[in-house]
Amino acid sequence: METAGPVSGYTARASTASATGAPTPRSPRTVGPAAVTYPDPARSISLAECRAQIDRPDGGKFYVKSRFAVCTGIRMISTWTKRGAPVGTSETKIFIRGTVPKEADRTMTFDYDVVGFKKVGAIPTDREMYKIEGTIPQTWPSKARYTKGGSLPVTKSFDALRAMPSAHFTHTVRYAPGQGTGAGAADVVFAVYQPVVTASAVPGWIGAPSTGKPFLLAPRWDAAKYLNNPTGGTKPANKGSAAFSYLSTLEYSTKATAPERGAAAHIKKAFTKPKTTQPPNGDKRIPGQNVDTPLHRLYLDAKRRKDNRSRAVSNCRRYFGADYTKGGKDCDEYPFATTYEGAAQAEYDPHSEKLNFSVLPVDATQNQDAGRILGHFLTKNRIIDGPDDGFLVKITS
Repeated sequence: METAGPVSGYTARASTASATGAPTPRSPRTVGPAAVTYPDPARSISLAECRAQIDRPDGGKFYVKSRFAVCTGIRMISTWTKRGAPVGTSETKIFIRGTVPKEADRTMTFDYDVVGFKKVGAIPTDREMYKIEGTIPQTWPSKARYTKGGSLPVTKSFDALRAMPSAHFTHTVRYAPGQGTGAGAADVVFAVYQPVVTASAVPGWIGAPSTGKPFLLAPRWDAAKYLNNPTGGTKPANKGSAAFSYLSTLEYSTKATAPERGAAAHIKKAFTKPKTTQPPNGDKRIPGQNVDTPLHRLYLDAKRRKDNRSRAVSNCRRYFGADYTKGGKDCDEYPFATTYEGAAQAEYDPHSEKLNFSVLPVDATQNQDAGRILGHFLTKNRIIDGPDDGFLVKITS
């Protein structure tokens, strides 16, 4: 459900949300603006973490720890039949972890682990062959080409896999810069990454090959000039980075120690009681709360950002008075001025709801700290400008 970009239309959408990683604790503001930041997103995920999320009784299908660490898995069961009657079963579980270990490296790594071997009955599992491969059935743009590495594809018998100290295999995928599209030299390549596991039929036994396809993954490569590693430093062929194209969630807190608490309380009100916010709009539906209405980063159009901010300030003056800044306050707006859903949206998109935003005077320091946190979040999660990416906002107490 969280997939963003062209991959979101590639196949049927999941009916349930993915599991997500626990938020990284943030320290309260100490002294000076430099003390306000946002945690670095996770870039690793262990097999144990993956199994804990996917191998659950309630049927977890996919786990998004961050845009740089995700996992999926599948259970493969073969029923063996002789003379029309079942005589045994063989079973394995395969978990696939996708990570981008380093930001200044375009290499994406996929770790495959075959575990949970179970065998019932006198069946020749030494001849049941498992082929494990990672495929890329589609890319955007279609002419983009990748290089790969690692130990996949691999074909081994059930018994050979079970006898290994660790049935662990790797697959690396990398798209070089200069092959993508996107405004502002974003140079974005989107792809579908589909793990495929095939258990072959054994001659003399009834049954067709069994093919398992875990949830597909949505990798993305970019070289956006406004994100980290835009030149590659001394390695231009490594400029930009990779990420998984899933919506990230910005977390703001209303705790008394949270530097952004004033802005967080404002957004919470906009989410829970939108009709009580200013400007008045009886049909106000504030975006950014769920995967159906994410926020989209606005970076390239400086005029539209300025217009978003200008409309917010004019509404603060109108509804809270010309002296709304008294006592050290700023005009806080939500959705953010740095998103396409900002206060001027209706002027640029005639199909959007008018006055579908909220403004409120809040403590200036808290408002500015919230803005710094937002900036760090967008950069660290490699959120690109436009409709092919997005993010959500969550308010915690």
